[in-house]
Amino acid sequence: MAPHVVLLPGDGIGPEITTPTLDVLNAAGVELEYEEHLFGGASIDAHGTALTDETLDACKRADAVLLAAVGGPKWDTTDPDKPRPEQGLLGMRKGLGLFANLRPVKPIPALYDASPLKRELIDQTDLMVVRELTGGIYFGDKTRTKDRASDDCVYTRAEVERIARVAFNTAKSRVTSVDKANILETSRLWREVVRELHSNEFPNIELEHLLVDNAAMKLIAAPRHFEVILTENMFGDILSDEAAMLTGSIGMLPSASLGGDGPGLFEPVHGSAPDIAGTGAANPLAMFLSAALMLRHGLGMEAQAASVESAVERALADGLRTRDLGGTATTSEATQAVLKHL
Repeated sequence: MAPHVVLLPGDGIGPEITTPTLDVLNAAGVELEYEEHLFGGASIDAHGTALTDETLDACKRADAVLLAAVGGPKWDTTDPDKPRPEQGLLGMRKGLGLFANLRPVKPIPALYDASPLKRELIDQTDLMVVRELTGGIYFGDKTRTKDRASDDCVYTRAEVERIARVAFNTAKSRVTSVDKANILETSRLWREVVRELHSNEFPNIELEHLLVDNAAMKLIAAPRHFEVILTENMFGDILSDEAAMLTGSIGMLPSASLGGDGPGLFEPVHGSAPDIAGTGAANPLAMFLSAALMLRHGLGMEAQAASVESAVERALADGLRTRDLGGTATTSEATQAVLKHL
C-alpha cells in the first residue's frame, strides 16, 4: 500500500507551491496517497480555528505531513482572544509530539553569488540546526494585563536529553550546544544535561558550548565552523533563520519536524509571502526540498530524496533563478526546470 500523506497547503503562496510539488514527487517515481486539509488562516476563515480536531486526527493517522505556509496580515492581531494562524503550528507540534526541528543549511555552489556573504566564507558550509520545538518560552504559561505581560520559560531534564540525543545522533564529529548559561537558569540546566549525556553516551563526538550571542556572530563570520547546532526553541527559531540567509534566500531552505513514533511534519522555512500570492512568482524550491526531506526522514526513500535534491541543484546550475534569487523565473518555469532533470 502506498504511504499516506496529509497535505496542508495553508495560506498565501502555500497552495501555489503545493501543486507543483506533487508533480515533482510523481516525476521522481514516488507513489503516495494524498489527503488535503485546511490549516492556518484558511482554517480560521472556514472553522474559526487554525487547527481543527479533524485535521489533527488525520495527521496522526498519516505516514507524513507536508505543509506549505501559514499566516498573513489578514489574521494579524494583538488580541489574545482571537485565533492566529501560527497557533495551528504550535498545536500541531504538541499534538504530534514533534520535539525536534531539523534545518539543513548547505549553500548550493550555483547560488554562492546570491548570498550576502563572500563566496570564500560560505564555500563548503554544511550544517544542521537541531532546535527543540515543544518546550521553552513559546509554550510556557503566559499572562497579560493592560500594563504587564509575562512568558514563562521552562525546560525539564527529559526534554533537554531527548533533543540532545537527536543532535548527537545526527553529528559525524561535532555538536555545538548554544545557550545563555551566563544569565538564564534554564540554560544552566541545559548545559549540565547536555554535558552529562555527552560523557555518558557520545564521548566520541566533540562537544562545544557557545553563548547564543557569540553563536550568532560566528554563524556570519565563520559558518564552516559548525556541523550540528543544538539549541532551545526561541534561540533555534532565530539562529536557523539567520543561517538561512547564508544561502542567499530564505526561499531555498526546507525543514523537518520529528517526534517519537508518529508522523513527521515537513515544511519550507519561508512564510506565506502574501505580497506575491497569486502572481505566480513564488519560489517553489524550498517546498521541493522539504518534500525530499519527507522522503528521507519520514518515508525512508533515500534514493528518491537524493534524486529530487539533485534535480534542484542541476536546475540552478543550468541558470534557474526565481525573483528572490535575482532572476525572473515564475513558479511554473522553476517547476519545469526541475522536472527536466527528473
